[in-house]
Amino acid sequence: MSALWVEIIATRGSVPRDAGTAMKVTAETIEGTIGGGALEHRAIALARQMIASDAPETVQTLPLGPGLGQCCGGSVTLRFTRESRPVDVPAPPLAASGPIAGTPLWLWGAGHVGRAVVRASAPLAFDVTWIDTQTDRFPDPVPPHVTAIPAADMPRLAKRAPPDAHHLIFTYSHEIDLALCAALLKRGFASCGLIGSDTKWARFRKRLEAAGLDPAPITCPIGDKALGKHPDAIACGTLAALLRERTAA
Repeated sequence: MSALWVEIIATRGSVPRDAGTAMKVTAETIEGTIGGGALEHRAIALARQMIASDAPETVQTLPLGPGLGQCCGGSVTLRFTRESRPVDVPAPPLAASGPIAGTPLWLWGAGHVGRAVVRASAPLAFDVTWIDTQTDRFPDPVPPHVTAIPAADMPRLAKRAPPDAHHLIFTYSHEIDLALCAALLKRGFASCGLIGSDTKWARFRKRLEAAGLDPAPITCPIGDKALGKHPDAIACGTLAALLRERTAA
């Protein structure tokens, strides 16, 4: 067995992607995404264990809260199969418009959504700083209009971000996401968007308020729900909203 398809076949409650979403996993590569984060890390590990042992196809249900430490609160049923199927086609880059050249945009997380935002960001529209915990989490090469910064402690770096920067948060960890929200609220920003469900944001909001912070300036969820949950759809919806905001300012 050289490759497996991992497909979401059922969901319950708040989840990052809908039924029908799939990704292809081999021993070295990943094509597509089922939502990133802890769920996807677990699914990839399971798929690669199955590839290594030539295990039979299977179906597994994973609770996102107690099982994976995610705030979404729902559960996802995954089918691991050798059956062939297409991967979603990425959306084209979003064109720049208006007098917004050089807008500082800090991206926190180099997973599927982070990469989609980088693909969709117009070089003349955004001055992109891209942060993740390790160098090997970034693609090779990183686009020339992007400055990639590996930072083992991302919230600590956030405390030194320019106060006029725009921020988008989509790391692999809900705890890092929350710590970044807290650090940026203390630091100040032009705008800040967080990927997540309504359930995730409700829990984050309570924890930020308990820490004496006002979460109102943070936008969550990000993107345009009408476009769907594919990373490229989230990227296009998010950047379109940012472009409109900056043009109107």
